[in-house]
Parts: sequence; structure tokens; C-alpha cells
Amino acid sequence: MLTTMTKSILIAGLAATSMMAADKINGAGATFPAPCYYDWAYSYQKATKTRVNYQSIGSGGGVKQISERIVDFGATDAPMSPKELDAAKLTQFPAVIGSIVVAHNLPGVADEKLKLKNSVVADIFAGKITMWNDAAIAADNAGIHLPAQKIIVAHRSDGSGTTFVFTDYLSEASKMWKSKFGTGKAIGWATGVGGKGNEGVTNLIKQTPYSIGYIENSYKEKNNLAAATLQTAEGKWVTANKATFQAAVKQAKWSKKDHFYSSLVMQDNAYPIVAATFILMPRDTDKAEMRDQVIKFFDYSFRNGDAAAEKLGYIALPVETTNLVRQYWAETK
Repeated sequence: MLTTMTKSILIAGLAATSMMAADKINGAGATFPAPCYYDWAYSYQKATKTRVNYQSIGSGGGVKQISERIVDFGATDAPMSPKELDAAKLTQFPAVIGSIVVAHNLPGVADEKLKLKNSVVADIFAGKITMWNDAAIAADNAGIHLPAQKIIVAHRSDGSGTTFVFTDYLSEASKMWKSKFGTGKAIGWATGVGGKGNEGVTNLIKQTPYSIGYIENSYKEKNNLAAATLQTAEGKWVTANKATFQAAVKQAKWSKKDHFYSSLVMQDNAYPIVAATFILMPRDTDKAEMRDQVIKFFDYSFRNGDAAAEKLGYIALPVETTNLVRQYWAETK
């Protein structure tokens, strides 16, 4: 039989454990939004003393860890379908908007000067176009020195939501790509070298002359890399900037019913590789307290983190979308 003193010690211990749990939130997943989440976590800890520990391990790892309940929230750039979410007993909502750029290390060619048709990008990553001076590239780049050098493709080696979004874009841009490679977080690449995370691919491009690869725009900006000018869905030349990203976001068809499952690639009059990145949380009743802590973090970030996100090269969710997300949180508790 427990003494009064023993009961008091146990109660105090449980209270301390509860306080510790509330003082730390663990998340893992996509490398695409990692710089933004790091900044948001820093600001949140300063404001609330609650630490948010985010591990940038790739979307595949994020889905795996939240599905196994290793972390309090997972992050993925490849949204899970309603059927997948039901099977894993997860909820899903968008957190921030980013874009993927086709970055290159072509000596002497500055940012946004190289023009690549979307179909040409597909042919390069499919291994059909292998030289920088190929006629298909030269046709749109008069006045640019295109050397007789082999193109070195850099791609992701891990399961990646960035790869999912990029291959979704390529599937929309090229019937060849769609039939031969398709869309996925990991595919059988025809050519190139792999790097882990956006960080790994960024480093490959920086260190390898004549290389080309796909990375999240904030990694390109932070590392002062050059990126190609691409095309809108209608074939107009377009660069990666806030206005062309927002043009895609305005066309998003968000729905609480299907857990915000949507694609933003190849929208009309917009940069072609824009994507939301998503947060996954467990539906389990015994996770309700920690789920509320995760919600508080993202609610705070939606209210206070727009400037930080945009400074890093992301686009904050429109107010209409964050309000819809808040309704979703209330309905899925």
C-alpha cells in the first residue's frame, strides 16, 4: 500500500514528466522546408521556451517516423492521399509554400540567363540530352557560350518529396517522362549522381562544374547558385520569384475533406515547379496533448513567421488557407 509521502512523490514525478514533455516537440522529415522550420523553431523557443527539435531527414523518413510514432510530427513534400492517411491514422495540412529550381554550375553563365524548355529539362534528366552544346539547348540560348562538355546530372539518393514534386512536374511537361519514369519519391534514374537531401544535391552542384540538379529555391539563394529560366504551362519564359510563386498558390484547390491533397505544379501563368510542404500528425487519442502542442507551434508560426519564411525564399500560406487549416485542426481533434 502506498504511503501519503510515496503518493506525493509519484504525483510530483508525473507532473514533472508532463512538463518536460510539453517543453519539447520532436519533428522530422522533408529537407525542402527545413531552413524555414529551423527559423520558426528558434523564434518559438524564444517566445514560449518550448523547444522544437526538427531533423531534416527527407520526406520518406518523415512519413516513416510519424507512421511509427517515433516523432510528434512528420513533414513531407509529397502529400499523402486520403486513403494513405486513413491507413496510417494521420492528419495532414500545408505549412508553407516553396519552389524547386533547376540549378546548374555552368561556368560563365549567370543566374536566370540559361533558358531551358520544360521538355528539354525532362530530356536532360532522362539522359537523352547529354552535352551542354546540344542543339535543343542552343536553340533557346543564342549568345551564351555552351561548351562541348558532358552534362553531369545531380539528383536525390534518398526517398524525397522534392523528387516527388520535381518528377510530377516532369510528368506534366513530357509524355516520354511520364510513361518511362513517372512520378515518385524515389525513381530509377537513367543517369547522374545522387546526393542525400537538398543539402547533398546543393553541394554536388557547387563542387561539380558542368552539373545540373533540382533543389529547393532557398538552398539556391543561400548558396548563391545559378538557376535556369523555365516555362509556364503555356510556354512563356518565367523566372523563380515571389510573384510567379504566388500566381501558382492562388490557383490552389485546398479542401479539408481530402486533407489538402493537391498539386501546384504547371499552373497557368505561374512558375512551373511550386509546391506546398505538409505536416503529418497522429490521430491517436493518447497523442492528443502533444498534438495540441504541435498545433500551437504552427499556429504561432502562421501568425508570426511570414516575414522569416519569405526572407528565406518561401511563400507564406494565404490567410484564407491558414484559417481553413485552423478549422481543420478543430474538426480533426
